[in-house]
Amino acid sequence: MSDPAPQVSTTTGTVRGERRNGLAVFRGIPYAAPPVGPLRFGAPRPARPWDGVRDATRLGPPPPQSGPAAQAVPAASAQVVAGDDWLTLNVWSPDLGDAGLPVLVWIHGGVYLADFSGNPLYEGSAIAELGMTVVTCNYRTGAEGFALFPDTPANRGLLDQIAVLEWVRENIRGFGGDPDRVTVCGQSAGAGSIATLLSMERAAGLFGRAILQSVPGMYCTTAFATAVATELTRLLGTAPAPADPQKLAETVTALIATMPAESARWGRAGQAATPFAPVVDGEILPELPWSALAEGATAARAAGVDLLLGHTRDEARLFTAMAGLLGQVTDAQADTALRAFAPGPDGPHSYRTAFPAASAQDLWELVLSDALFRIPTQRLAEFHTAAGGRTFRYELCWPSPAAGGALGSCHSLDVPLLFGSYDNPGAQLLLGPDQPSAETHAMADTIRRNWVAFASTGDPGWPAARPDQPRTRILDTVPATADHVEEASLRIWSGQPLEPFDLPPA
Repeated sequence: MSDPAPQVSTTTGTVRGERRNGLAVFRGIPYAAPPVGPLRFGAPRPARPWDGVRDATRLGPPPPQSGPAAQAVPAASAQVVAGDDWLTLNVWSPDLGDAGLPVLVWIHGGVYLADFSGNPLYEGSAIAELGMTVVTCNYRTGAEGFALFPDTPANRGLLDQIAVLEWVRENIRGFGGDPDRVTVCGQSAGAGSIATLLSMERAAGLFGRAILQSVPGMYCTTAFATAVATELTRLLGTAPAPADPQKLAETVTALIATMPAESARWGRAGQAATPFAPVVDGEILPELPWSALAEGATAARAAGVDLLLGHTRDEARLFTAMAGLLGQVTDAQADTALRAFAPGPDGPHSYRTAFPAASAQDLWELVLSDALFRIPTQRLAEFHTAAGGRTFRYELCWPSPAAGGALGSCHSLDVPLLFGSYDNPGAQLLLGPDQPSAETHAMADTIRRNWVAFASTGDPGWPAARPDQPRTRILDTVPATADHVEEASLRIWSGQPLEPFDLPPA
C-alpha cells in the first residue's frame, strides 16, 4: 500500500503535499495575499482562507524578476503555478505532527533584484534529512519590493520576510517544527536581509538563531531611493502603480544597464549597478544594522540571538568571471574601483601600500570583496560579540574546482555546498559541469552538518568569538581555527564607517 499524501492544517486551510524519499514536501503555500491590484506596493496582507484541501505539490510563481541575474521560469512549467500569487513558501519535513524539530528558514539572495524559492539551488531535502524542518520562501524583489515610490511603505520585501516568519510561528508545529527553535539562514542579499531584521523591532522574537553568509554592505538613503523611483517613473512614462509588473521589471533592467556609465549621477551604486537595497527610511528601518547593533536597546535585544556568520575568501572573483574580466582587469578599472569603494581619502593608497605585489585584478577584487561583503560581515560580528551575543565566525577558503580553479573561493560557492544541489545551472556555474568529486561532497557535508548543528544546538563545532579573541573557523579541505583573518584589509577599514548608497554631492 502506497504512503498517503501528507496533509497539514494551517491557519488558512488544509494543504496536501507529497512524499519524496521519506520526506513530506509541501510547495506553494500562500503566507500572504497576492500583492497585486489594490494591494500592490503595500505591506503584505493575510492570505485568503480556502475551503477543502489545497494542492501543495507545485511551486508558487516567482515575483517579477529584474537585472542580469533574473530567473527565467517558463510559464508552462509543470513545477510552477502560473499567476500572481507571488508570496508563497515551501516546506520539507522528516516528521510531521508534534515532533519538535528545529526549523531552518532560508532567505535567498539575488542583489535584492531577482531569484525565488523555486530556484533548484534551494532544494531543501539534504538539510531536512539531517532532522530539520526546512522552509524556503518568495519575497518581493526589485521595484515591487524595494522601490521607494510615493505613498508606499519602504522595504516591502523585508515586510514580506517578517510575514513568512509570522506564518512559521503560527503554523510550523503541524509540519513537525518547533516555533521556539527557529533559525533564519541566508546568503548575500538574504544575509543582508537577516542583518536588517536583527535591527527591526517588529522582527523581534521571531527567530532565536541566525546564519548569515556574506553579509552585503548595501543600503540606501531616502534621497537615493527617491531618485531611483523618480527615474523609473520617467522611463515608464506613467506612475508605477498602473504599470504592468513585467514592464516595470524590464524598465529596472534597462536602468541597471546604464548605471555604471552614469556613476557621476548614481555614485557607488552606479559602480555596483545596484538600484535597490534596504532603505534607511527612519521608520521601518530606523538606522543601519551596524549602528543599531553597536549600542542601546536594539543591540541588547539582538544579543539574545546567536549568530553564525562569515564570508568567502575570494568574494568578488565570481563578478570578475561573470564580467569576462578574468586576467583582463586594467589598471584604469582597478583605479576606478579603488576610488569608488576604498574607505576615506587615503583608501586607494592604503590598498596599494598594503598589497604592493597585487595585480590590477587583485586590487579590483580586494576592494570589492571588502567593501561589499567581507568588512560588513566582520563588522557585524564585532558589534554582536561586543554586545554580549554568542557569535561564531567562519571564512570559506575551499577553492571551487570550476574553470580549473580560477573561481577560487568565490561569492555564492557556499550555497550549492549547503544544499547539496548540484544538477542545476547555478551549481554548475559555481562548481563546474562535472559530477562532484569526493572532496566536493566532503566539503558540502562539513558545511551542512556545521550549519545544522548550530541550528539544532547553538554550537557549530568550534569556539565562539570573544571581543579579545575573534576566533574564525577556516572552512577548507583541512579545517582550522584562526584568531585573525584578512588582517591587512581590517587595518585599512579600521575606524571607517560603513555608509549607505547616496547621491554624490551636487
